[in-house]
Amino acid sequence: MELIGPLRPTNEKCLLPSVMTMGIWRGLRVAFILGSLFMILLIIVYWDDVGGFNLYPLQDPKRCYPQSGSCPRVTTGLSFSTSTTGAKTSSSLTIPTTTSSTKLIPEKRRGAAGDETQEKEDQQEQKEVEKTRGDEEEERIYVDDGEQEARKQRIMDVCSGKDAVEFPGRTLAFEQISIRELDHLIVDDTHQIIYCYVPKVACTNWKRVMVVLSQSLISPDSGKPYTDPEALPPDIVHNSSLYLTFAKFWRRYGSLSRHLMALKLQHYTKFLFVRDPFVRLISAFRNKFGRPNKDFYTYFGSVILRRYGNVSGSLPEKAAEAFAAGIKPTFEQFIRYLLDPETEKENIFNEHWRQVYRLCHPCQIKYDFIGQLETLENDSDKLLKLLKLDHLLHFPLGARNQTAASWERDWFAQIPLTMRKQLYKLYEADFKLFGYPKPEGILHE
Repeated sequence: MELIGPLRPTNEKCLLPSVMTMGIWRGLRVAFILGSLFMILLIIVYWDDVGGFNLYPLQDPKRCYPQSGSCPRVTTGLSFSTSTTGAKTSSSLTIPTTTSSTKLIPEKRRGAAGDETQEKEDQQEQKEVEKTRGDEEEERIYVDDGEQEARKQRIMDVCSGKDAVEFPGRTLAFEQISIRELDHLIVDDTHQIIYCYVPKVACTNWKRVMVVLSQSLISPDSGKPYTDPEALPPDIVHNSSLYLTFAKFWRRYGSLSRHLMALKLQHYTKFLFVRDPFVRLISAFRNKFGRPNKDFYTYFGSVILRRYGNVSGSLPEKAAEAFAAGIKPTFEQFIRYLLDPETEKENIFNEHWRQVYRLCHPCQIKYDFIGQLETLENDSDKLLKLLKLDHLLHFPLGARNQTAASWERDWFAQIPLTMRKQLYKLYEADFKLFGYPKPEGILHE
């Protein structure tokens, strides 16, 4: 009988790589599937947020009128986590949101006719508007008498170098602008609007409009979001927590910030309002140094007085005390402060006298509408029609700033000619970009 030897042991060295390889491939397949699902979910949420992929395809945000009651709840951000309290909904990213339960209707439009009649009127108004608008692209750019096209073309010419005006940042790409310099770009995702506010250029009233549109402030009287811009207290609307600005994107969206900005700049309606640069300077000086202002006296007035005022001894600590003693900056001292190279070495210009091209970056952002304070009422009406909001609210003209261009000669009469010319060079880009004539009357004896 043939003897059978002992069983030959399995070659563990041969099987081990095979088992390990199978395990690795199985793990990779699981990771790939999970990663794909995550990316699909992220893309859906991301594109729904920026408007590239809309989870509500039957609702156009620009044609969604809250008084019809058909607007879906709109949230912004990258999270589905939301909480609702009364008429106000807030996302986990604390970006202002809108619910269909809040009607954005001026109080004077609420009457006994009822919502059905109001809805029919709004539909008729919309039809009349669309008759004059043409295709979708023309709807985004309102052209009345060619003035808007001329203003936009002027900016393009200056930014391209045709006007031979050089200024910092002219050739920069948008991506090269630091996040902190984008804090004047207010974003309203619900209505797809981006507003660059310029202090001393009706920005208080336009901020009122933006607060009403975003429904980010509750009226203590009604317990609901404000619907009338004129009802908002002017001091409250300057609270930066009421707005979502580009400067806040990095904190909320992280590495997606720049791409989100680019998409919103491409698809949203962008506007700003400007003003004669020298008149704006006079207005800023009158407002901040012509009367006691605690903050501006502490951070700017006292510095101006010490450097250029030949003040002996210590200055009063409080603005009211200083003004009562006749100690306050003069317009000439203010101009010297602006022209001193050391000023910006210490800190960037305050927003009230910072150049508009540094606040709003018109060479990097193609604005759809450029309004001017000199034609504020007419331009505001045109803009609200462009935004399809003219039947929802009106621009609060209210108390107009009384600083006039005719005052320039008087205000600059005591300023040395060399300083006037230096000041013009400092603000020349704003003059050229926005079509304001060179003030020859004060640049020559």
